[in-house]
Amino acid sequence: MSLHKRLQSGLKNSSAALPQTLQMAQARSAALDDSAVVTQIRLTCLKRAAEDEAFYRPDSKETRAELAPRVEALLREVAQELKYPLTPNELKHLGAEFLDEIYGLGRLEYLMADPTISDILINGHKHIFIERNGKLEETSLSFISEEHLRNKVDRMLHISGRRVDEASPMVDARLADGSRLNVVIPPLAINGITVSIRRFPNRHLRAKDLMVMGTLVPPMYNFLDMAIKARMNILICGGTGSGKTTTLNMLSGLIPHDERIITIEDSAELRLQQEHVVCLESRPANTEGVGAVTQRELLRNALRMRPDRIIIGEVRGAEVLDMLQAMNTGHDGSMATVHANNPRDSISRLELMITLSGINLTDTAIRRQVVSALDLIIHIDRGEDGVRRIVSITEITGIDENMIILQEIFKYESYPLPQHGKRGIFRATGVRPSCGNKNKSLHCEHEAEIFSCAVEV
Repeated sequence: MSLHKRLQSGLKNSSAALPQTLQMAQARSAALDDSAVVTQIRLTCLKRAAEDEAFYRPDSKETRAELAPRVEALLREVAQELKYPLTPNELKHLGAEFLDEIYGLGRLEYLMADPTISDILINGHKHIFIERNGKLEETSLSFISEEHLRNKVDRMLHISGRRVDEASPMVDARLADGSRLNVVIPPLAINGITVSIRRFPNRHLRAKDLMVMGTLVPPMYNFLDMAIKARMNILICGGTGSGKTTTLNMLSGLIPHDERIITIEDSAELRLQQEHVVCLESRPANTEGVGAVTQRELLRNALRMRPDRIIIGEVRGAEVLDMLQAMNTGHDGSMATVHANNPRDSISRLELMITLSGINLTDTAIRRQVVSALDLIIHIDRGEDGVRRIVSITEITGIDENMIILQEIFKYESYPLPQHGKRGIFRATGVRPSCGNKNKSLHCEHEAEIFSCAVEV
């Protein structure tokens, strides 16, 4: 198919407005789609831009404001050729849409500006899905071709200084607004370029926001606040997209502001509110296969930086043993996340990662390291209704006959069917934590209410 036809096809595909999208995008589409001549102007301009490499350079130094006059001149030129004088309103809306296409991310700009969208998933150039309120839905948007999509990918990666090519067909990166980007290209992605964008709220979600959302209830928050102040080591577990990073952000906000915090991540996502925070980010190898800096190396270096607490965005490899040793040697109050389906499974994951790291330790020695390092495990899960909830807060109490002993302090029980508009209940099990000397700090005036609560949501 010729470039002209691909552009025309892509234009038709993208002309339908996305349901529930931004009012600005709807107004822009309404202002431009009424005229077939305006559509022809758009098509002609896109064709000429596609033939002009200056418009599509991902490393262009021009800002949108600097590029706008060139775009308007091109629009006027094409409109004059077609003997259709553009009104100021048409020129404004068409220019903005054109800038989104040739300078930004095209129709993705609408999705990136919508605060209700948490994930943007692109499966080849024809299919774009979004997650809104915990539910996936397919949009009516599409790219013109795989080359068109690759251009947008290159633009996103250029900002972060990362690359993707046949030698390195997978990449993780961070966009300018803090969103997490993952790209997989052929031959690994059989159905075309696959892009996953995980977006985060524009503002830091605090505990009261999560309570309104139904993630936790006040008694659980009060307990976690005491646990942070008592410098308990906490592991947050859950599946992909369950809300681990959001929960970790909320908990990190409870750390006193006079402590030095060091964060270690593969792709920086945490947004800590304290003043004294050092953020470290791992680095992949360059084109020659050298220069990589792993989370394990960052963690070892962090121990020389006089941290009070260490926060690891996600434990996924050999750094797990160094993390446990740090928690055991004067860095109490540290936190991390791990992919796991329940608290017991998270411990098995840690044991497996230690074994795969090549360290020659017995199962008993590994479990003793886990028990002496970790105090609490928080399990968060996304329910069928799309709401992310802390479904369990579990304490690690010790080891008996080579088996780690866990006791649940809070749990969430979902109802088979909603009752009086409530979907489930957060309940305290009645068990009080027994974290050794740290337990001395776990006291407040409402302690009895916290460990006997039952709150429906």
